[in-house]
Amino acid sequence: LFEAVLGAHPLGRPIGGNPETIRAASRDAVVEHYRQNYRPNDVVITAAGSVDHDQLVQWVVRGLEAAGWDLGVSATPVSRRLHNRAALSRGSALTVIDRPIEQANIALGFPGLVMSDDRRPVMSAMNAILGGGMSSRLFQEVREKRGLAYSVYSFASAYSDAGVFGMFAGASPKKAAEVARVMLGELEGIATNGVTEQELRRVKGQLAGSTALALEDTDTRMSRLGRAEIGQGEFYDYDASIALLEAVTAVQVQSLAAELASGELSIVSVGKADSAALGAIGEGR
Repeated sequence: LFEAVLGAHPLGRPIGGNPETIRAASRDAVVEHYRQNYRPNDVVITAAGSVDHDQLVQWVVRGLEAAGWDLGVSATPVSRRLHNRAALSRGSALTVIDRPIEQANIALGFPGLVMSDDRRPVMSAMNAILGGGMSSRLFQEVREKRGLAYSVYSFASAYSDAGVFGMFAGASPKKAAEVARVMLGELEGIATNGVTEQELRRVKGQLAGSTALALEDTDTRMSRLGRAEIGQGEFYDYDASIALLEAVTAVQVQSLAAELASGELSIVSVGKADSAALGAIGEGR
């Protein structure tokens, strides 16, 4: 899906490579990549819980020295990546991978938000309303009302210069095109008619509660610190994050949904599905 949505952008490449690039990789190339990218001035170390700072620093230094890193070299920390949106060119409007499996796995994707976009809390709310749980529109319409799929949800991934917003469902191959149409229709419904204040209140409570529960885990707290330092350069604690979420309005949700729905649509299916029927959904988009 990322390759279909992002095209030639590096985020569209397979993480593990492909058979050709893996076979072509030499030991020298791997070592050189390590030396260029895994350096002391690139490292960010975060910790949470019962931490003694000085002792932690001692452990880190000891570990890096044991790994052969020269910590005596003066090094200036690298600059953070720029957050300018990359110029994207869609990889494909339709990708159908024919495999002899019971279900058709269907994903619809659009260009999304970058990591620094101020509308990320809006995206969180919109995503939760559309496909973030059993009370979401996708779950209720696709699974509960129509019985078209067991698993259905939406998701958003944001990076420094690109992002992807998508919807997924696993369905009977005969129902693949219908499921795709319904999912697209639910996004377009929010774009056209907006959301209710009741829906918005529900997801705000849902997201605030899930965030509070996640922060009971020190590993989650540690990861949040690392992502903030590497990606944004600014840390938002729980209260600040919830304040941003509470400020989200129904008008903002509708506006973002409209922007996403107007973007270039990519459809990807793995399994047995009707290519012509799926292709017809994206015609003219």
